[in-house]
Amino acid sequence: MDENDAASPDESQRSRPATEESYGIPESEDGMLTWAFVAENMASDRFYWITTIRPDGKPHARPTWGVWLEDTFYCGGGERTRWVRNLAANAEIVVHREDAEAVVILEGTAERIDDETTDGALVERIDSAYTEKYDIRHGTPFFAVHPDAVFAWENYPIDATRWVFSDESGPSE
Repeated sequence: MDENDAASPDESQRSRPATEESYGIPESEDGMLTWAFVAENMASDRFYWITTIRPDGKPHARPTWGVWLEDTFYCGGGERTRWVRNLAANAEIVVHREDAEAVVILEGTAERIDDETTDGALVERIDSAYTEKYDIRHGTPFFAVHPDAVFAWENYPIDATRWVFSDESGPSE
């Protein structure tokens, strides 16, 4: 856990995004965002953009509903939708808030959550969160997004922040 952001998930390391010098991202950790920024913004949004990978390797982007529950983003869709079929072949996913000024981007993999393979209590918590947020029970399948990296900023480049969820240096901006 990052000592400067006590709320960061235990398995994450908070740092600055790595990109070319001309972007002006400070080297100092002063001004970096906290995990609370990520959690509050992901929880409060109504719409999100997701990108999955088609079988031919081309990206597929679309808006979706989703819920932020227990520091995890969950979204769901019908079995015949393009993005759900994409995830069946390749679990890589990118999630972006609808807002392009107060930015949160999750890059990682999606884990399928359904009635047959998942704890029923988790399915119920996700569906209850959907009901509270959208006034509709969604039903399975859901997908839990497990990030490899999270990027966030509100005053780019001053507060540009990255969380990496591995021992590697992680992806660049």
